[in-house]
Amino acid sequence: MGTIVDAAHTEGTKSALSVKKPKVVFVLGGPGSGKGTQCANIVEHFGYTHLSAGDLLRAEINSGSENGTMIQNMIAEGKIVPPEVTIKLLEKAMMESENNKFLIDGFPRNEENRATFESVTGIVPEFVLFFDCSEEEMERRLLSRNQGRVDDNIDTIRKRFKVFVESSLSVINHYNSKGKVKKIDAGKPVAEVFEDVKVIFTSVDDKAAA
Repeated sequence: MGTIVDAAHTEGTKSALSVKKPKVVFVLGGPGSGKGTQCANIVEHFGYTHLSAGDLLRAEINSGSENGTMIQNMIAEGKIVPPEVTIKLLEKAMMESENNKFLIDGFPRNEENRATFESVTGIVPEFVLFFDCSEEEMERRLLSRNQGRVDDNIDTIRKRFKVFVESSLSVINHYNSKGKVKKIDAGKPVAEVFEDVKVIFTSVDDKAAA
């Protein structure tokens, strides 16, 4: 019985989202690429709602819900949270928001995430904003930013880079083949990076208004 209810709920959410037709931009970049800072700027200047997959998962865990406990147990056991779980949280956040423009940050993390998101929600992103930054620069930023933190050692940082490159680049390549990747040189100072970001979002807004 629970399965039928869950299936009906998922189908209901999908049809509601397909009616809402939100504008979605995926934001990808390695650790230390500065995407969090730029997302805050985009929210302020262009009126998007910022949804972080990681933040949504953490909030669900902290809520103490049955779903949150399941997520916490999976992470504690070293298991990967299924994409359907993250996607359901993203769907819920989009449906509950009065806004219709969303930056989805740090998702999809791999090709399976991407394919599942599109098939479950019926949404194809407007484009992918990719903050391209050299490993050396990201490493420098993380080491200066995280002084005294447990995860600031070189080995841990390099493992995070490796995971990002091996998983997320397949997503970037997929959307690049469809002409949907907007690549930003994120190695420049924050203000200069945002000037490049503004050009992209102003162009998108102008096309939407045309």
